[in-house]
Amino acid sequence: MTTTPISLDRPEGKGLAAGTLGLWGSTVIGLASTAPVYSLVATLGFVVLAVGAQAPVIFILAFVPMLFIAFAYRELNNEIPDCGTTFTWGTKAFGPWVGWLGGWGVAVAGMVVLANLAQIAGIYFWALVDGIIQNPSDALLADNVPLVTVTGVVFIAAMTWISWRGVEIGERVQNILLGIQYLALAIFVVAALWHFFAGTAPDPTPFDWAWFNPFALGDWSSFIEAILLALFIYWGWDTCLALNEETKDPKRIPGRAALLTTVFLLITYVGVTVAAMMYAGLGDTGTGLGNEANADDFFLAIKDGLLGPVGWILVVAVMISAISSTQTTILPTARGTLAMAAYKALPKRFATVHPRYKTPSFSTLVMGVVASVYYIGMTLISDNILQDSILSLGLAIAFYYAVTGYACVWYFRRDLFSSARDFFYKGLFPLLGALMLTYAFVQSAIDMYDVDYGYSVLFGIGGTFVLGIGSLAFGVVLMLIWFAFPRSKAFFRGQSLNRETPVLVPDDPAAYIRSVDGGV
Repeated sequence: MTTTPISLDRPEGKGLAAGTLGLWGSTVIGLASTAPVYSLVATLGFVVLAVGAQAPVIFILAFVPMLFIAFAYRELNNEIPDCGTTFTWGTKAFGPWVGWLGGWGVAVAGMVVLANLAQIAGIYFWALVDGIIQNPSDALLADNVPLVTVTGVVFIAAMTWISWRGVEIGERVQNILLGIQYLALAIFVVAALWHFFAGTAPDPTPFDWAWFNPFALGDWSSFIEAILLALFIYWGWDTCLALNEETKDPKRIPGRAALLTTVFLLITYVGVTVAAMMYAGLGDTGTGLGNEANADDFFLAIKDGLLGPVGWILVVAVMISAISSTQTTILPTARGTLAMAAYKALPKRFATVHPRYKTPSFSTLVMGVVASVYYIGMTLISDNILQDSILSLGLAIAFYYAVTGYACVWYFRRDLFSSARDFFYKGLFPLLGALMLTYAFVQSAIDMYDVDYGYSVLFGIGGTFVLGIGSLAFGVVLMLIWFAFPRSKAFFRGQSLNRETPVLVPDDPAAYIRSVDGGV
């Protein structure tokens, strides 16, 4: 097999806006991508149902594999600061087939979660309107599926435009949106503790260090269920790595931002969980976190008692969280497909960069269109199937995170025993993180196979399993289709991207004609 590296005639890279983001901007985008407020309200109740008072320690345990994989991202980025991330690293470590599927994992996760975020943003927008106009309960705008769907598509379109317009304007928007989210979380924590100490909480529950005791967890199945729930609310921090070519220090800032993001998320999730438990308790009635009726959104259950007439702040926070993550979710997928096209793993059109805004213009627009079509299509077919596709998201996430962890170990295999640092950060930690996520993938697939898992049954088995495994298998089909095109041969033969390929692959000569001021 030929593995001749391509030559570099134009070392400036792919045409993205280099030097735009600093450490703060990268960290903000990483945090916004996780949708911290929405992730918490949609997950905390189910974690409490699974493990009760041990919910705080679950978020700590789930943080461990995320931290280990963050080390893998950091080390690979230090060596290969390419916006293709998992695709590029997987290809360099294991070859074109694994790399292509790793890139597909990033893409399918982004597409599915965009549909979810758009739906949530639409529902909460109209829930806010319902609250303002005091709409009667039998005619809630938030229950109007066509209205919510159109609103969600409008949000996708708006966030796609921001992403297309430039990473700098996106950073400015995210600073505002993330600030609103954390302000709302701060208000929640302060109000919850205030009610607890004032004795006005519905079920004041004193803080107990036993909440952090992992040995107090119950049966294994409940533990695994809770870990899988908590594991994937950390997902999204890797967006700052996909923007590595647009940062001021591509080799160091993205990795540091990823580590900072995961630590901020750990503090956020554990802090809010403890405050919620002290305020609402773990009871299975009323506003208790153990009440199944509140599991899918505990903010809605407690907002009036907690904040009274300004309880709408929490509704706004969830809506803002979903909208914010919609924009940041587009970023890594668009840059991933840009990198794939630059290395001839996708059609050349996906490598188009806007001559003025220096964003992956075609890839960004395609992402917005595909996500909108997917959301509308799933809504028309069945809301149950849409919800099951969202539940299956963990499979794609675990897949491409694990590929990244294994790629780190294999790529640096000759350096692992050079120093203690290399052994831990390039070898042991990424390997442990990848193994944990592989287990999460297998266990999730087994659970999803059950017909009682999720909301639908397809082909006699769990619809979530069919959609999760099916979406990854569909990537194999697309890869084979592209393999049949002549232009793909350079990639699949290892010519356009291999271990020795310089990381900043240039655009084809004269692909973009720029004037001095950056216009066309």
